[in-house]
Amino acid sequence: MSKNNLDKVLEFVDNNISIFHQSRIDAIKKLKMDDLLKRKNPYLFKAKNITTAEEFVRSILDAYLSSQEETMFGNFLERLAIFVCQETFGGNKTPAEGIDLDFIKDGKRYLVSVKSGPNWGNSRQIAKMKDDFRKAKRIIGIENVICVNGCCYGKNKSENKGDYLKKCGQSFWELISDSPDFYKKIIKPIGHKAKERNDEFRNEYGKVLNRFSKTFIDNFCKENGEINWEKIVEFNSAINKNKDPK
Repeated sequence: MSKNNLDKVLEFVDNNISIFHQSRIDAIKKLKMDDLLKRKNPYLFKAKNITTAEEFVRSILDAYLSSQEETMFGNFLERLAIFVCQETFGGNKTPAEGIDLDFIKDGKRYLVSVKSGPNWGNSRQIAKMKDDFRKAKRIIGIENVICVNGCCYGKNKSENKGDYLKKCGQSFWELISDSPDFYKKIIKPIGHKAKERNDEFRNEYGKVLNRFSKTFIDNFCKENGEINWEKIVEFNSAINKNKDPK
């Protein structure tokens, strides 16, 4: 990748990483206590011998946010990969279903389905991706096409999956950037202003943790302060609807 193109990529990262940080903050501001209680397995937290409201709320809050952040940051990485390939090889987003990039490198045409990490789907989803590759190749109508499942991080033992290549981490970034060290070059800009945005996030996190802990005590603790696990399970799983905590 040329110096000019790399500068454009770093500018893209700097401009777009703020979207991820703002999405984290927006997500926690919109959260409701009843949504968390309905989505998480109460038996698991009982098995972990949780005894305080703050510990319970923090556990379900962190589990939810971790899942949300994986998705949001994965979306950012996928957009970055598409931008990198466009700058390096003039890669384009295709109208074909499931194909994120179509570009030519060293006389070979690549069709790429971009995913965040290597463990992104079950057998049905992988079969769907393979079917998308087959349909796209029929539409293109040429033989010299290489299909790639590109993963933005991670490793895998064998890239050759028969119908397609699975390139992860360094191998994938090198394919679309033409630079073996590119996967390391994006670390610094991704961390730009991370401290300031994380401080803002932690401030909102603290507010939610305190508010939800109070709600939990009011609705799911006994008078002696003990967690009322039966009431939690009833709210989560009972046939009859329960009034949602505010």
